[in-house]
Amino acid sequence: MFHDTCALTGRLMKQILRSPDTVITVAVTPLALFLLFRYVFGGAIGGTGNYTTYLLPGILLITVASGVAYTALRLYDDRTKGINARLATLPIARSAVLWSHVITSVVSTLVTAAVVVGAAFAMGLRPHASPLGWLGFVGVLTLFTLALTWLAVIPGLTARSVEGASAFSYPLIFLPFLSSAFVPTQTMPGPVRWFAEHQPATSVVESMRALIEGEPAGTALWTALAWMLALTALASVVAVRTAARPAVRAGGRAG
Repeated sequence: MFHDTCALTGRLMKQILRSPDTVITVAVTPLALFLLFRYVFGGAIGGTGNYTTYLLPGILLITVASGVAYTALRLYDDRTKGINARLATLPIARSAVLWSHVITSVVSTLVTAAVVVGAAFAMGLRPHASPLGWLGFVGVLTLFTLALTWLAVIPGLTARSVEGASAFSYPLIFLPFLSSAFVPTQTMPGPVRWFAEHQPATSVVESMRALIEGEPAGTALWTALAWMLALTALASVVAVRTAARPAVRAGGRAG
């Protein structure tokens, strides 16, 4: 399985390297939002702290949501062009097909996230994280990317159109706006505040913010880990079972 996964991952990475605009396109929207909130709204809602540091985790969540949309599109493309059906006739591990898409998504999304972090330094990011804090910051971001990537595999296997394969990412991109990513939840009205404080994006954002500022992440980190591990487990099980369906293996439309 390891050899098969490496070979298929190499094929997908070559596709991305031949089309670097994918990484650039995924980074454009988060960077535009970063500039908008930092330099247009930041003076009104940023308070007295470093608003660039405050914004970065939420912007990275939007970056991940934008990036995994391409995972669904690549998988949809392979399925509708009969590549998956061709691979099913070869003596390779069946799970290698899905894992190659997942690994490619995680690597390419983290590269795009590195571009966003570089831009954050240019805009005034001044982190106080120790090497261990940076390791935790990257670890949380990687787990979040892994969870959303497995979620993206499902529409990639079941969508009936290109639009359907990418549409699932829109709610994920919008989710950080209903969290503490841009403003403290204390400023929100009752029902919105309750939702913001109990949805996964808030715990992920607050744990990443604490880690990069060199502060204890506390219960936010454990809550974020619980959300991400549960989502990864559930989405991967559904994705693997969906991929095992005959219509999907044959590259046909799934009902």
